[in-house]
Amino acid sequence: MDVLIAGAGPTGLTLAIELRRRGVPHRIVELAPAPFEGSRGKGLQPRTLEVLEDLGVLDRFLAGGAVYPPLRIHTPDGDMDRRMDELHEPTPEVPYPNTLMVPQWRTGELLAGRLAELGGTVEFGVGVSTLREDGDGVHVTLSTGEEVTVRYLVGADGGRSTVRKALGVGFEGDTHETLTMLIADVRLSGELSRDVWHIWPGPDGRTPRLGLCPLPGTDIWQLTAPLATSVTEVLAETVPHLTLDEVTWTSTFRANIRMVDRYRVGNVFLAGDAAHVHSPAGGQGLNTGVQDAYNLGWKLATGDDKLLDTYEAERLPVAAGVLGISTRLLAKQSEATEDAMRRDDPVLRQLSLNYRGGPLALDHRTTPGAVRAGDRAPDAPLAAGARVFDLLRGPHWTLLAFGTPPVPLGDDVRAFEIDDPDGYAHRAYDVTTPAYFLIRPDNYVACVTSDPADLLAFGFRP
Repeated sequence: MDVLIAGAGPTGLTLAIELRRRGVPHRIVELAPAPFEGSRGKGLQPRTLEVLEDLGVLDRFLAGGAVYPPLRIHTPDGDMDRRMDELHEPTPEVPYPNTLMVPQWRTGELLAGRLAELGGTVEFGVGVSTLREDGDGVHVTLSTGEEVTVRYLVGADGGRSTVRKALGVGFEGDTHETLTMLIADVRLSGELSRDVWHIWPGPDGRTPRLGLCPLPGTDIWQLTAPLATSVTEVLAETVPHLTLDEVTWTSTFRANIRMVDRYRVGNVFLAGDAAHVHSPAGGQGLNTGVQDAYNLGWKLATGDDKLLDTYEAERLPVAAGVLGISTRLLAKQSEATEDAMRRDDPVLRQLSLNYRGGPLALDHRTTPGAVRAGDRAPDAPLAAGARVFDLLRGPHWTLLAFGTPPVPLGDDVRAFEIDDPDGYAHRAYDVTTPAYFLIRPDNYVACVTSDPADLLAFGFRP
């Protein structure tokens, strides 16, 4: 067996799907006895939606989710409706511009379903107890007593990661014990519109006392209540006209903001919450974990040690930046600033996150355009109803040739001469002269050039 994945949350499941569709032997184990049942990470950012399209499961997420509803703030002086962010229209470059609300349990369910379609399965009630690595591989003792030896181990086992602790990797940051929030999934009776996300401020008129967010495709509300300790009490005190029928899941969030100082130790890797834990503000944590897995999966499949080193080089700076964003949003909430609930920073959509200047980003143009090596590859309509994303979909590398014949680069690189009668792709990629764009399997631009020799010399192509 090549890879053992510890943890079957969205990060671990994404990685398992990536490995499965590449034919890489692996196991995915989960210490919990059953799939996660809460709504916790409910926001899927536009870049994550593009990943889900590539994985062949986006249609199911769109069917089971919805765009974020407007906020309705209930005050003694009347109700006010406002949005966390304006709705964005799709463009040729960005087909999925809005954050999609999907309860985390459903995200896990849909990803697990896709894994099963590919022939994979999750082993529940099985975790990693100990590990050691030598020249023969990574030796892992499982919680069942079974001992296995694998080439690679990936710790996607959450903020309390056993794998991270066994490695002795630092987890720097802070836990703010005074910043707590009660979170629960509840069923309620009584008159309350499910078209909006309801917020009741506290006595100061600014700090939220209770939030009730309708979860799409269900009859459940996600309840959030800063500083509260009892679902029953906070509902009775704030919305006595509603009746609590059932609590299906509950948790207490503490502002735990930490990240690792290493993503790799030998042939053991960390991903998702095992590598970084965030404030829920801005909906970044789950999405960043999915991106970790999307970055790591194709690299593990190659077995190339130098290429695997780029996982940490690319993802650690991204996690640090995202951690900073979510921390600033948390500070606004704790300070009850006027714009505390705004989520209109374009960075939150994760479309602009890039690997420019990294080890897999080579741009040979004297005057680079707006889309450069290291950037996300944009979508665009092509001739006969096709899209650029159609060409990228799958586990392969892709060569896009603009205004010049494709160059054969091997069986693992699909090469296309762009047929762009309306110019959408040229505008999306900011191309005015003949150029080649070599796209990685995770759909980031690896190399841009007008010289085929640069493509043949690119060190990490298959």
